[in-house]
Amino acid sequence: MKRSFFFLYFLASAFTALAQADTTQHIIAGRTNSPEQQQKPYVILVSADGFRYDYADKYKAKNLLALRQQGVQAQAMLPSFPSKTFPNHYTLVTGLYPAHHGLINNKFYDGKRHEFYTVGDRSKVEDGSWYGGVPLWVLAEQQQMLTASFFWVGSEAPIKGIHPTYYYTYNEAIPLAKRIQTVENWLRLPEEKRPHLITFYMPEVDHAGHNYGPDAPETERAVQLADSAMQLLTSAVARTGLPVNIVFVSDHGMTQVDTEHTLSLPASIDTSKFILSEGDVTVELFAKNKKDIRPIYRQLKKEALGYKVYLKTNTPRRWHYGAKDDCFGRVGDILLIPEWPKIFHSSPRKPVPGHHGYDPDRVKEMGATFYAWGPAFKKHLVLPPFRNVQVYPLITELLGLEYTHKIDGNKKLVKKVL
Repeated sequence: MKRSFFFLYFLASAFTALAQADTTQHIIAGRTNSPEQQQKPYVILVSADGFRYDYADKYKAKNLLALRQQGVQAQAMLPSFPSKTFPNHYTLVTGLYPAHHGLINNKFYDGKRHEFYTVGDRSKVEDGSWYGGVPLWVLAEQQQMLTASFFWVGSEAPIKGIHPTYYYTYNEAIPLAKRIQTVENWLRLPEEKRPHLITFYMPEVDHAGHNYGPDAPETERAVQLADSAMQLLTSAVARTGLPVNIVFVSDHGMTQVDTEHTLSLPASIDTSKFILSEGDVTVELFAKNKKDIRPIYRQLKKEALGYKVYLKTNTPRRWHYGAKDDCFGRVGDILLIPEWPKIFHSSPRKPVPGHHGYDPDRVKEMGATFYAWGPAFKKHLVLPPFRNVQVYPLITELLGLEYTHKIDGNKKLVKKVL
């Protein structure tokens, strides 16, 4: 029997995760759908992490190619800057750019708290005070519509004091087939207990893309795995007979980078004067004394080779990532952004070949995927690229949810696709 990369990967990750992960379903007691909400349709928001805009065509994902023909597809969906996982997953469910909702990167420094948020720190991930905006599940629960989450950024934290009614702590120990069965089980609950919004997340394509690059056979197999999962999920949904709309998205794309000629942190940076938030495609400097900003900025501009230097006050407007947008004080005073295909790398280990995080308006491979089908959607519709802040108002429209708070998205996509 052939041992594929995925068999080995899942075997290893399962043993690791089982030793430390919480694999139980969390259920918030005492909630029910209001009679009005019981009449609403259903939405499953699926994310295949790192599923680049062209992967379905590139790797002939037959199920997704057929499903998108039944509804709406975008030529690409543009992630927000930086095109990283946590910022963009949270943008999808809040309709806000990262600097507006607060999760500006997978790791970032908060100057007011004087501490870092990192994706691997459970105490931060599960602390609702780090998260701005009103996620879709919070909006729904506030209006007495039940929700469920089989993973999504923010779903494990009590944002505004609210969790989804049904949710799991993130782990990769639960088999994909069991996750899909759980979704079907949710949809078979009595009407008053049945979630109308379900979020569902798959990490496999991102893992393969990072470790092997977007053109590798391992990545092709990961795309085929996601494709098979969507066939199983749609079949499970069909068995329920419910009016379910499925929105299939990704958070970002993936690109091959130069692993032989990486960038080092500039020697001119005095770490006694600056707090550094380091990443592969963003390095942010926070000055302990604001008087030190201009001198080091001028020095870095002179010596910059393979990267660009920005003050927080002069970042490109299209990023929505600068002084005027920094609602939480988390964007650095100075930003170092490598020019594709360069990356910053400080580890003695050789970097992985696949990366993301670049400006999606300049690096096409950052483009994400958007497909949607179900009774609410038009059929055989192909859209030009649009920004991912538009997904939030689309899903609120599908579910008949009202909102009065300010978001960055609008109803333009809604008018085109429903």
